[in-house]
Amino acid sequence: MQLSRLEQLDEHIGKLDARIDDKLTPYRDHHRRLATIPGVDRVLAAVMIAELGVDMSVFKSKAHLAAWAGVCPGNNESAGKRKRTDTRKGNVHLMTALVEAAHGASRTKNTYLKDKFFRLKARCGYLRAAVAIAHKILNAAYVILGTGAEYRDLGTAYLDKVDSERTAANLVRRLERLGYDVRLAARGPDVEGVEPLAAG
Repeated sequence: MQLSRLEQLDEHIGKLDARIDDKLTPYRDHHRRLATIPGVDRVLAAVMIAELGVDMSVFKSKAHLAAWAGVCPGNNESAGKRKRTDTRKGNVHLMTALVEAAHGASRTKNTYLKDKFFRLKARCGYLRAAVAIAHKILNAAYVILGTGAEYRDLGTAYLDKVDSERTAANLVRRLERLGYDVRLAARGPDVEGVEPLAAG
C-alpha cells in the first residue's frame, strides 16, 4: 500500500511538472536565462517567473523590487544611529525561493556569489549572508528580465581586486598624511611579495 502511494505521488508530480513546462512555453528564453544564475535551477527559475512575471517596468527600480520581495534590510534609524533589524515583509514564496537559490549559490564553485557569501558570513552570520545573496540574485534577475541580457559572472577574483585597490588607496592616504609623496608601480614578473611603493 505504501509503495502504491509513492507511485501515485510520483505520477502526480510528473503531471504537475508537465503542466508547469506547458505553462512556461511562452517564457522559454526568460526561463533559460534565469537558470544561468548560480544557485537558480529549473524549479527556482519557474517560481521567479510565476511570482515576478517578466515585465520589470511595473517596478520603479531594483530597490523597489527588493522591498516588494522582502529581501532588503529594514530601516530602523533613530537620532542618526542605525540599528540592526529584520528584513521587510514581502512576497513569502519569492523570498523563500531566493534564499534557497542563495544556499545553492554558496555551494557553486568558482563564482562571485559564493565568494561574496563567505565574506559576508564571516562578518554577519549565515542567515544575513543568505538574504544578502538572495538580494543580489534578485538584482541579476531584474536586469536579465528587464533588458534581455545574459548572466555574466564576475568571477572569484573580482572581490580580491576590489579589496586590493581599496587597501592600496588606504595605505597611500596614510603615507601621504605622514608627508610622503607616494607613487604606485606595477609589480614585475620576477619580484615576489607585495607591490612596490616608491616614496619620494
